Amino acid sequence: MIDWSSPLVHSSVDWVFIVLCAMLIGMSKTGVPGVSMIVVPTLALIFGGKQSTGVLLPILIVADVFAVIYYHRHANWKHLIKALPWALAGLVLALWIGYQVNDQQFKRMIAVIVFLSIALMILNDYGFKNRVVADHWWFAAILGIVGGFATMIGNVAGPIFAIYLLAMHLDKKSYIGTTAWFFFIINLSKFPLQAFVWKNININTLTVDILVIPAIAAGALIGIYAVKRIPEIIYKWLVIVITAISAFLIFI
Repeated sequence: MIDWSSPLVHSSVDWVFIVLCAMLIGMSKTGVPGVSMIVVPTLALIFGGKQSTGVLLPILIVADVFAVIYYHRHANWKHLIKALPWALAGLVLALWIGYQVNDQQFKRMIAVIVFLSIALMILNDYGFKNRVVADHWWFAAILGIVGGFATMIGNVAGPIFAIYLLAMHLDKKSYIGTTAWFFFIINLSKFPLQAFVWKNININTLTVDILVIPAIAAGALIGIYAVKRIPEIIYKWLVIVITAISAFLIFI
């Protein structure tokens, strides 16, 4: 029988939300965009700002493995390589800033980045992607740095990288495969930084992560086979509204 006790989790209600978040991460990595936007503020409410990123990162890496296994053949490495160095620079910038602020400031940074990411999702839906100059080097540079910063501070770079890839007019499988490899590489790069610099990954956080691996796997399968039946417009606005409310709760 599994022992669900943990020094970081103090109630069964928290465990319900953590398991749900793990399932949503699995779903987001295998074809359901935007779900992780709900996860970030939810975990921040449970664990606090910086600690929540330490809990979430290994969950993301496990889910990345499922996504890479399923979509690895479809990655567009040309666009991937163009953005990766800039994203790594954004990681370093966020690493330094995150080391300087307290937990309340950190949570507010997460909330602000979540709000900006929601704005990007909406702008993307209403034609913003058709007006960007995607072929210029600075396009990859700007979105790469901002995306690297956002993923290090709050694991919310999905909408930012989506803007970059959608501007490249990739087909659906290439889009998912390139996204899978990008975040797998970035998240692996973040692990030693968070473990040894921020020190928010430890035996207690990893215990939580190990316990929710079955939920990640279940979410990944749901993302592949079932969630395509949800009407996209209903799903997307539900995500936006719930995420905005959660981010507001963090900010206050």
